[in-house]
Amino acid sequence: MATSDKNSREQRRRTREYEARVAVHERGVRRRSRDNRTWAIALVMVALVVGALQVFYFTGGPGGETPVAESTSTPGATPSGEVPDPALAEARTWTGELTINEDIALGIELDGAAAPQAVANMVSLSGENYFTDTSCHRLTTEGLFVLQCGDPTGTGTGGPGYSWGPIENAPEDGVYPAGTIAMARQGGNAESMGSQFFIVYEDTTLPGDAAGGYTVMGKVTDGLDQLISGIVDAGVDPASGAGDGAPVVPAVITSLTLK
Repeated sequence: MATSDKNSREQRRRTREYEARVAVHERGVRRRSRDNRTWAIALVMVALVVGALQVFYFTGGPGGETPVAESTSTPGATPSGEVPDPALAEARTWTGELTINEDIALGIELDGAAAPQAVANMVSLSGENYFTDTSCHRLTTEGLFVLQCGDPTGTGTGGPGYSWGPIENAPEDGVYPAGTIAMARQGGNAESMGSQFFIVYEDTTLPGDAAGGYTVMGKVTDGLDQLISGIVDAGVDPASGAGDGAPVVPAVITSLTLK
């Protein structure tokens, strides 16, 4: 009987030890699970903050006051990696056609005398079919009235693998008439132009910032009404925000020719 009691006590002791080890293990699992959730939440918060900062930076602030754009290198989208020689503009007027979605044909003129670097850049890039099948990723319909194009990534952060400046031919009064074709850039950075440009479809006032205004390189001479009825009138995708974001009707450059 004594031996039986002793075995019983030993069994209970072992059971308690086992249960204690299980409890410690479970507490560790719960703690690690809580730690993992904490890290996951922290990472999500960081991603959201970074995303918000990028949106703020690339749009120039709430409501998108200015058509700024980051000039960055984009893998597979770099034509030569070097800024084209302004002499390529030949100090003359270039004429051509910018076609969007195959059926919106814009007649355009670029002023190689007033904006030689900008025009040389466009001549070089268009000659390499750089703009073909790229989207016009941004439409603004409140406060300023532009369609922004020229980013091979369609995100507003892409470029040709180089940046250039300074600003050329910016209007002193900050008024950009309907039909104006101008270069996008980073806010406050006159040396940040790349391949992104914007088309003004309705008279727009763009106040200059610390860097100045925006390089005007040319104008739309024909077809602006097609752009308005085919793209602008449909408005901005509500998911992008009010009056500033991706157009409801996708706008894709199918060709850009200059001569």
